[in-house]
Amino acid sequence: MLDLRHDHGSLIHVVRACDNADAPDFVAIGGENTVSVLLITDTSADPVASFHIGSRITALAWSPRAVSPSSSDQWHIELTAASSDFGLHLLTKIFPFGGGLSGHHGPVNDMTFCGGPTDDSARYVATVSDDKMLMVWDLRPNVDIPSVPLSRSPSDANVDSDGASSARPQPTAYVISFPHALSSVCAHASTTKDLLVADVRGSLALIDWRSDPSHAPPADAWHHPHVVEFSAPRAIAGGAGAFPASAAWQHANPDIIGAVHRSRFSLWDLSKLQGGKPTLSGASFPEGAHRFRCALHARAHVEPTAFTLAPRPLCVRDFDFVPLKGTPRIAAAVGHELIIFYIGVE
Repeated sequence: MLDLRHDHGSLIHVVRACDNADAPDFVAIGGENTVSVLLITDTSADPVASFHIGSRITALAWSPRAVSPSSSDQWHIELTAASSDFGLHLLTKIFPFGGGLSGHHGPVNDMTFCGGPTDDSARYVATVSDDKMLMVWDLRPNVDIPSVPLSRSPSDANVDSDGASSARPQPTAYVISFPHALSSVCAHASTTKDLLVADVRGSLALIDWRSDPSHAPPADAWHHPHVVEFSAPRAIAGGAGAFPASAAWQHANPDIIGAVHRSRFSLWDLSKLQGGKPTLSGASFPEGAHRFRCALHARAHVEPTAFTLAPRPLCVRDFDFVPLKGTPRIAAAVGHELIIFYIGVE
C-alpha cells in the first residue's frame, strides 16, 4: 500500500475530507489562492474541481449535499471556504457571503455545517474567528438581501453544470460573542443545535446556538444559555499567552469529544462530566499541536503513534482522516504536497 502524493503548486494551508456517506472519497485542500477538490482512490488523487478565491484559505467545510461521481452520475460539489481577507464563500458557484460590516472582523479559523440530521443539514454554517465571535449563517434565508457574486474562473464551469443563476439571497448571520479569540468549531451529525467551540486559552464550550441569548444573566453577558464548559488544567497552565486549541467530536459516539492545546491532548465523556475535567489526557508534541481530528470509527485507547512525513523544516500544516472503507488513511498537508498514507491494518 503506497502513499499517494499530490502537488498543489503552492503551500497547502487547510485539508478537509468529506465524511458524507455519498462522498467519502472527496478531499478539499486550500492553498494561497485556490481551493481544489480531489477524488481519492487506492492508486490516485485526481483533481476534479478548482475554485479561484484570490487570497489564502483559512478554513473549509463540506456541505452534506456533496455527492461523489463514484456514488452517482448526478454528482455534486458543495463546500464553504474562508479566506484571509475575512471573506466567506459558498463553493458550488463562487458566491461570497459575510465580510465587511456584516461579517467577521478577523481571520476565520474554522467552520462547520451544523443543520443536523434534517432537511436543513446544508442550510446552516458556523464560523469562528479571532474577533471572538461565533457566527451561525443561514445560507437560504427567507429575506432576500442583495449581494454581488464574484467573477468565476474558467475552472468553475466544470462544477456549475446546472446553469442556475448566480443571483440568490444573501446569507444572514446569528452572532454569539465570547471573551477570547476562537480557534475551532465542530458540530455532530446527530444534533441540530449543539456546537463544540474552542478558544486560544484552551477552554472548550458546548453551546446550544438555537437558544435565546436574552435569557443570559447580565453579569455574564458573554455566556450563552445552556453551555457546558470544559478545561484541561495542565494544558492551560502550560505557558503564558494565546495558543490555539482544536476540538472535535467522535463521529460514531456523540458523547465523546477530544481536544489538543499546547503539548497536551484530552478526551471527555459527556455522559460522565466529572465537573468538566477530562476523562483521559496525555502528552502530544513537545513544541505544541494545533489540530485535533477524530477518526470515523472509535477504537480502544492506545498510546499515540508519531508518523514522520518529511524532514525539518517542513511541517504538517493540517490533516484529516479519509473516511474510505478499509485500512485507515490520513491526508496531510506538507509544504506544497498533500500526502495520503495508511496508518494501520483494517
